[in-house]
Amino acid sequence: MLTGLEQARLTTMAMLVTFLLLWGLSLSPETEAATFVETQPDLWAEAESLLEPWANMTLTCRACLFTSDFQLFKDGVLQDHVHLAVATKEHRFLLGAVTADTRGLYRCRYDMGSQWTQLSNLLEVTGAETLPPPLLSSKPVSWITPGLETTLLCRGGLRGVTFLLQRKGDDQFLEVAEAPQDMEATFPVQRAGNYSCSYRTHVAGTPSEPSATVTVEELATPPPPRLSFYGGTSAEVLLRGGETSLVCVGPLESGMEFQLRRGDEALLLDRWSTHPDRTVFKLNSVAPGDGGLYTCRYHLRGEDMPWSQDSEPVELLLSNEMLPAPELSAEPATLRPEPGTLVQLRCRAPQAGLRFALVLEGDNRRQVVSLQSPAGNEAVFELHDVSPMDGANYSCIYTDTAPPFAGSAPSEHLELRVDGPLPRPKLQPLWSGAVSPGHDATLHCKSPLSRVPHIIFELLQEGKEVVLTRSYSEDLVLTYVGPQHAGNYTCRYSSGPFVSDLSDPVALRVAGH
Repeated sequence: MLTGLEQARLTTMAMLVTFLLLWGLSLSPETEAATFVETQPDLWAEAESLLEPWANMTLTCRACLFTSDFQLFKDGVLQDHVHLAVATKEHRFLLGAVTADTRGLYRCRYDMGSQWTQLSNLLEVTGAETLPPPLLSSKPVSWITPGLETTLLCRGGLRGVTFLLQRKGDDQFLEVAEAPQDMEATFPVQRAGNYSCSYRTHVAGTPSEPSATVTVEELATPPPPRLSFYGGTSAEVLLRGGETSLVCVGPLESGMEFQLRRGDEALLLDRWSTHPDRTVFKLNSVAPGDGGLYTCRYHLRGEDMPWSQDSEPVELLLSNEMLPAPELSAEPATLRPEPGTLVQLRCRAPQAGLRFALVLEGDNRRQVVSLQSPAGNEAVFELHDVSPMDGANYSCIYTDTAPPFAGSAPSEHLELRVDGPLPRPKLQPLWSGAVSPGHDATLHCKSPLSRVPHIIFELLQEGKEVVLTRSYSEDLVLTYVGPQHAGNYTCRYSSGPFVSDLSDPVALRVAGH
């Protein structure tokens, strides 16, 4: 029987996973990380004897929550569905002796009350002639630097084996780790190099195929963090009385101390953290002299730790609105240009030697489109291949680059409208021939537009059913392909209320079907 707490957890997770998580539907990477971290099952193989691992094998599916229903898939096809009288967190599927009929790529999943979870990790079952390669990954990053403990994690699909770590070009280096009750081993890394791992089932056994190579670099200083304004932009315009925040994100999950800088000056500002890998810096009561380029850096916690490299700079343009407003005009003069044409927006000021900003005026905030420092008193901003998404209200401002750093009021708004549909994307398969069952199939949906904010890509099967949705990523991956994936696919993209036409179709064939 489930306890009240377990029932509550099942209900809560079922509400979170509101999509059908079979191999056809996917969420954004941010939602996946938040949703699946506690629900994805783990699948591994256990042998009756490691001397003959393929003579009698069992596949174990471990759930994160108590459940009564498990499913096992092979090469993208459902093989077994069990309903248990008593809820449990683990079920063993008896495979027996490995034969031509049972070799393949396996995954499992379990029922969470109202929805099935996503599929488990991929488990390859081969045969007596060879052991499938393990997976090698670096934790937390793929570099070593003073103060950081970097490890390599080697994971296989068979429980109880011995893992071997090697460094390419070093015949003397071999680390051995036994995992009698596990499917993985962790190796500390002290030196840079190209590493691979394998495993063996017993001392006299032949090692498995090696994993893919993982390169570990040695860095005197940690790599740079990423700095942006709170809205994710690399430039921002503030008028009199405005305030803003900057976000510095490091490459580690935790253990970093951050610093915001303007030039060579370290800034002491109010700060807070929304996640252990980042810090938010608050800029209050800014004055015109506070404009310019900002960078951030970090060091690992501890005494005398070296600072990282500086981030790429972001630019803050501040205006006290004391100078005359510039004039903004368009060429061609029509404010309803044809899609695909070039539009030039000219911002003219009363003097030369200024810093200009073209600004898109939104409902709640201004978004910087481009910055220029022309020699004369006019900046020309070019919008190439305009589309309906370029339709907006634009303005421009300028600031003096020398003390007292005065700035202008915004220009009069210029409303640009572009009629017509968004240009259709191009869909390209990243495979050739038929896709082998159980493998992934990636399709690349390429938008012809270079300036598309907050873009969403969608993959459709037979032109009507949306099977994948991805934010920002043009690569759409069909995971664990089975015969149900065969057919014609198209893609489209959208941003806000604008949706493109469908791409030309791409046919997907599944080998053996």
